[in-house]
Amino acid sequence: MTNAHKDTLFVLIKSLSKSEKRQFKLYVGRLGVNTDAKFLALFNLLDKMKLYDEKTILDSGVVKKTQLSNLKAHLYKQILVSLRLNPVNQNIRVQIREQLDFATILYQKGLYKQSLKILDKTKAMAIENEEKNIAYEIVELEKIIETQYITRSIPDRADELAIQAKELSAQNVMTSKLSNLSLQLYGIMLKVGYVKNDKDYQQVQEYFEKHLPKYNIENLGFREKLWLYKAHLWYSFLIQDFLSCYKYSSKWVDLFYEHEKMIYLNPVFFLKGNHYLLESLFYVRYSTQFKETLEKLENIVKSKEFPKNDNINSLAFLYINSNKLNQHFLDGTFDKGLYLVNIIEYGINKHRDRIDEHHIMVFYYKIACLYFGIGDNKNCILYLKKIINNKNLKMREDLMCFARVLSLVAHYEAGMDYHLEVQLKSTYKFLLKMNDLHAVQREMIKFLRKLGDIYPHELNNEFQKLYDELKKYENHPYEKRAFLYLDILSWLESHLQNKPVAQIIKEKAMTLTR
Repeated sequence: MTNAHKDTLFVLIKSLSKSEKRQFKLYVGRLGVNTDAKFLALFNLLDKMKLYDEKTILDSGVVKKTQLSNLKAHLYKQILVSLRLNPVNQNIRVQIREQLDFATILYQKGLYKQSLKILDKTKAMAIENEEKNIAYEIVELEKIIETQYITRSIPDRADELAIQAKELSAQNVMTSKLSNLSLQLYGIMLKVGYVKNDKDYQQVQEYFEKHLPKYNIENLGFREKLWLYKAHLWYSFLIQDFLSCYKYSSKWVDLFYEHEKMIYLNPVFFLKGNHYLLESLFYVRYSTQFKETLEKLENIVKSKEFPKNDNINSLAFLYINSNKLNQHFLDGTFDKGLYLVNIIEYGINKHRDRIDEHHIMVFYYKIACLYFGIGDNKNCILYLKKIINNKNLKMREDLMCFARVLSLVAHYEAGMDYHLEVQLKSTYKFLLKMNDLHAVQREMIKFLRKLGDIYPHELNNEFQKLYDELKKYENHPYEKRAFLYLDILSWLESHLQNKPVAQIIKEKAMTLTR
């Protein structure tokens, strides 16, 4: 038996909606000869299966083993053709590509004038909608046709096409350089997280400055500006300059509102921009603007005009619910955020094929923090175990580190002292192995290790000592990242003031509301 997640055809069929399955059968039945086709029988068989089982397919008599691979490939292609014809998937990019295909067919038939007419209209559409890569392809095809069929309809046609090709090429090169830089910075962020010291900072700064191309902002179009803001955003995240994160994520989102139709043409980038804006607002504690931004995003996503497909639905689920959790962390309303746990668990199962493991683990960490905030340490530990025991998580080593530190604190709070010593040893080994043992973590582990030797009447004094020590790092350029993952200071204040940690955070939120 093959794992269902490894058989691409089976995964594709299971991803189809009822209307898409109906359309596929109509597409297949457009010619009577297809109604009894083997690939349709295979489709119906796979559609009924709950798990992919090759033995069941072969036992059905639909296909012989030697033909199965070719039949599956043919069925896969036919499903994609059917999906391409679906009006839901007919976005501008697909329409432009379709017109380019039509023009190519006309050119191959020697109908040069008809081909050029379609190309001219399609090129204008591509440039208008910032599809400059396709626009460049169109110009290149126009040049080929012009060498075989001189229209004489426009003077200096050769010069015009040469200039246009040069301009589009330059714009595409700029976009490529900026997108490459953005992608590399994002990769660094996922792999190692924020910079940890001056050496890391210097390396990231030198890399950014070396690879950032020279540009004049006045000459940049929508697409080039978008990648420019992305590159700056990832650089700002890496060096923990969260005000700059706010600045560039705001520019990113504002760019879409300035070119409103781009929201509907590039919904994924619109969603991502809003997510990073919300994340930046969370880090700088701009609570009022956070709520307004999240509410505005939800309303746009719910609107009839906003595109709907599996990918967009998955991203909307991911970003909106992640930031709803952040809103409760900002306000200290942990108990009011508990309703999100079931919604998120259901959504993870529904969208699992389209959400990567890293984002699922981030959800689990935030849910653990939610339970920690209301004092439900056993559920907190339960969700942290999902991260700690995940052997496949290769990204965000810092997430693994802080999951372990929070687990230690939760074990202490739950009174599970018999687990604490083992946890301390494994966490210490893990942090040393990751080369990620920072001052905040060292102080936390030192404190937790000596807890067993502290008399009850001395405990408050030890909490105060730890608080005074950690407070020094609250605004430290490299150590402050510890407080992004776990609000240790509020936890200590809750012990010192004998108040729930949620109340401490809520009181802080009221004084910081902006």
